[in-house]
Amino acid sequence: MTEPMISIGDFARRAGVAASALRFYETQGLIASARSTGGRRHYPRGELRRIAFIRAAQAVGLTLDDIRAALASLPDGRTPTKADWEKLSKGWRPLLDEKIAAMTRLRDTLGHCIGCGCLSLKVCALYNPGDIARANGAGARYLLGDKVEETLSAHRKPPSSSEAASARRAPRRRKL
Repeated sequence: MTEPMISIGDFARRAGVAASALRFYETQGLIASARSTGGRRHYPRGELRRIAFIRAAQAVGLTLDDIRAALASLPDGRTPTKADWEKLSKGWRPLLDEKIAAMTRLRDTLGHCIGCGCLSLKVCALYNPGDIARANGAGARYLLGDKVEETLSAHRKPPSSSEAASARRAPRRRKL
């Protein structure tokens, strides 16, 4: 007996996601549909569990690549069971612990520095003389990884007199 098929509109309502998200997940190889003779997408009812799995995995911070790998690890591309979720989620613990630690560092340093993105030239001129943070790339860098502790250390100690003098000589950015 074949599994009942659900039109994309009904499937989207039942899954609680937009039809565009379903089409995106399909292009990413996370779910599969069949086409009617008129070319419309129809989904097997069992794909609802795959959507629930995808949404739950995204809610805990997993990337689509992580989710794709997890789904690919299941035999015969089957829909994840409760036992599958338990097994896979144990493997994700180190990744989640790392994300929790990064968010904790962000929370604890948020009041001190925005990661030299920079919103406060007056303060960052002291802690980032000559815009040395630009060597790490564009955007906020110090709060995105290993530089967090280095930044915290810099914020805890006053700048040396040569750093302060260099900061005073640093060119000012024009306001737009």
